[in-house]
Amino acid sequence: MAAVQNGSPRKRLDIVVVGGGLVGSLEALYLAKRGHRVRLYEYREDIRKSPQARGRSINLALSIRGRKALRDVGLEDHMVKKHGIPMTGRRIHRTDGSTYVIPYDSRTNQCIYSVGRNYLNSLLLQESERYENVERHFNHKLIEANLRKGTLKFQKTDTNQDVDVNADLIIGADGAFSAVRKAMMKQPLFDYSQTYIEHGYLELCIPADESGGFQMPANYLHIWPRGEFMMIALPNQDCSWTVTLFMPFTNFQNLDTEDKLIEFFEKYFPDSIPLIGKKKLIEDFFIGKPSPLVAVKCRPYHVANKALLIGDAAHAVVPFYGQGMNAGFEDCTLLDQLFQKHKDDLVSILEEFSKTRWQDTFAISDLAMYNYIEMRDLVTRPSYRVRKAMDDIVFWLLPNFWVPLYNSVTFSTMPYSQCVKNRQWQDKVLKITLLFLGAVVLTGVWMRRNNVV
Repeated sequence: MAAVQNGSPRKRLDIVVVGGGLVGSLEALYLAKRGHRVRLYEYREDIRKSPQARGRSINLALSIRGRKALRDVGLEDHMVKKHGIPMTGRRIHRTDGSTYVIPYDSRTNQCIYSVGRNYLNSLLLQESERYENVERHFNHKLIEANLRKGTLKFQKTDTNQDVDVNADLIIGADGAFSAVRKAMMKQPLFDYSQTYIEHGYLELCIPADESGGFQMPANYLHIWPRGEFMMIALPNQDCSWTVTLFMPFTNFQNLDTEDKLIEFFEKYFPDSIPLIGKKKLIEDFFIGKPSPLVAVKCRPYHVANKALLIGDAAHAVVPFYGQGMNAGFEDCTLLDQLFQKHKDDLVSILEEFSKTRWQDTFAISDLAMYNYIEMRDLVTRPSYRVRKAMDDIVFWLLPNFWVPLYNSVTFSTMPYSQCVKNRQWQDKVLKITLLFLGAVVLTGVWMRRNNVV
């Protein structure tokens, strides 16, 4: 059956999406809305039927880029109004237990939303069941791929049966350790790099209070910055908090007894102990082990007109800017726009996506690395707060002229690379302004000392 666009029939493409996570499920919806046949293959079992995987569920911070994608598939209102918890700024915890707030957007009070990874993934999969042209196949492990021919071989993990698949287009949305990308690395002129940072993460939990409410002010991202490491907490819909401890693996290894763990928390995070509870803290800390954090850069993202990488498979980033999901969702939005622009011509679509997207994904990867330093260290320094105040003042006075870096990344759809260029320009303007003001002050002092009228 041919799909119809602008009243005229066109070929319906047969597209295989490898990866049934957030980005793959969203991409399936975009393609289904365009009338294409979509087959979604996922290595794991259906997340709607499996318990939450512990240690890999860092809460997601939904911002404008992600909201735009959800709006396109009709799910934004549900996620924002019925599920998401607004966070209006960072609440910084000092070692003495006192806190202070750094708003995300003091001018217009925009916020980001804490959303549950598994809930959103389940919602996207559930929405895909509304489309007859979407098939979902779980427990399928990709074991072979000939990307130039558009052929794949999966193995059903529950029966060990092999399944051969042909497609007009293969989209790899199978995460940071992508099997599709592994096949793509065999292609000539494919550049690839990955970086593991020396810090890992471990999830803890602050439960709801005895009355079922939040134990801390809910509408903030809570941060305990401690220089070389930090802890953060995001609110959950059941009034608990997902707490994530980020620090070097060597620090984790040193906390090998209950006494050392409690002593460490009493020194660096004393106000969190009564919130978590000593017994729960010990149980949660020692039940698992810290997970690594990896950043991936590669290009080009496509092979001929047959295969494409999106999401973490193309550009996994560390989570410190809250843009991993948002960047992946933006991939889907941009790809949909290219399908519209090039009228489903895969050669043009894939070439333009590869040519234009990599600069922005490289930029957000670098920003995410930098933001870890900001969150665990710089936010406590007077110089950071002075710069933040200067940005806010100029932004308040000239909102169309001066947009702070965080605002441009989080509250706009400005290309990430342009966000970086704007920041570099702003740094130059401030430097010149400060030098000029300094020169004026020094000139005034000199004139006063030398009685120059």
